[in-house]
Amino acid sequence: MTLADFAALALLLSMLIYVLLDGTDLGVGMLFPCFREESQRRRMVNSILPVWDANETWLVLLAGGMFALFPAVYSLLFNALCGPVFAMVLALFLRGLALEYRAQAQEAFRHWLDRLMCASSALAAFLQGWCAGVVFGAEPQRGLEIGFSLTPLLCGLGLVVIYLLLGCCWIRWRIGEDVEERASALAWLCWVLSLVLFLSVLLLNRDIWMTAWQRWPGKIAAMLILLCWLGQLLALWRGRATWQLTLTLGLITAVFAGVACGFYPWLIPWQQDLHRSAAPAATQRFVLIGTAIVMPLTLLYHSWAFWVFRGKVREALPLSVCC
Repeated sequence: MTLADFAALALLLSMLIYVLLDGTDLGVGMLFPCFREESQRRRMVNSILPVWDANETWLVLLAGGMFALFPAVYSLLFNALCGPVFAMVLALFLRGLALEYRAQAQEAFRHWLDRLMCASSALAAFLQGWCAGVVFGAEPQRGLEIGFSLTPLLCGLGLVVIYLLLGCCWIRWRIGEDVEERASALAWLCWVLSLVLFLSVLLLNRDIWMTAWQRWPGKIAAMLILLCWLGQLLALWRGRATWQLTLTLGLITAVFAGVACGFYPWLIPWQQDLHRSAAPAATQRFVLIGTAIVMPLTLLYHSWAFWVFRGKVREALPLSVCC
């Protein structure tokens, strides 16, 4: 493997960890209209409040790493997608505002903050998937096309649904009890919708998956995707919240691996490959050394935070933790 391969792997890992962690938080935010009791909503907020802001660290690492390691790709993507990316960042800001100020708000205003959190979470999730769909649909002659064509639309909806599935699994695992029945029913619905949308995107982008299947890591990823879908079905049927969450995280990881195998060596299909668009070797070496230091420390902090706030969320967190 070359330095450029390691650089691309570091960016892929940052993107994957962001989707796994903040995707869960966005899913919980989108589920607020489905749970109307204040005690349920308070516990949903408290389950993500200690960790949500740290999860966005991975998005910062992704953007900064892309700027340093693949400046040509950064320039092309942000020139083409500056509007959707700005809207996504604004939505993430509004989600954080609603989340942090909810506990201090009066009851009437709290309902508006709940609506804001749901809408901003859904918008951020959709735009992330839509941007991914634009990259998926890149053409040899036309490049990145900005518009509401079928692939970006399905990718946007697919990411919204998979985040909702993550949110359902999370609140079943962290809260349980009175949210169990409704969260389980929503998880079934999200599982079916995510499968339909995944197969639709797969059929529209067969070339990516055919390329992945020709490589042994792609074959492994495809088999893991199939096993995770079936495992989720069994976990839903048996009502195993921990397995449900674990298999959903595994499914997303396997899909990431399969797409990466299908894209390689392209970062943007037909436009930018990772070897010709990489920064000079000295820059890559310097950034990768820094990444090798920062990423384990960030993961260590996340692990510590999850350990401290482990277990079922039953009561409101102390104000010193929330602020």
